[in-house]
Amino acid sequence: MAILKKIKESIIDEKYDWKHKRSSSWPKVRKAFLENNPFSAFCGGKESLEVHHIKPFHFDPSLELDSDNLIVLCESKKYGVNCHLFFGHLGNYKKENKNIKEDIEFWKEKFKK
Repeated sequence: MAILKKIKESIIDEKYDWKHKRSSSWPKVRKAFLENNPFSAFCGGKESLEVHHIKPFHFDPSLELDSDNLIVLCESKKYGVNCHLFFGHLGNYKKENKNIKEDIEFWKEKFKK
């Protein structure tokens, strides 16, 4: 099933850029980042977590392993929102949200009780 997801993401969602290969260190960096950041930065969800590159990997591969360029977002659709898609990509995987940290803080503050 995982292979079908990757095919869909690459062909339909155009999520992958095949020009740049991931570093062999990426799985370890991703795992460590998730261990240190076990919740979605926006909704606090713990399911379907993605380590999102603030500056997308295909735009700047040199930032792939830089923890300052990473943020955890979920794809669990908690409350009907896919945080990774909505905040990380502004609703379109082809887009980049350069202000993601500020946007998350803005919306979290707006909905504080």
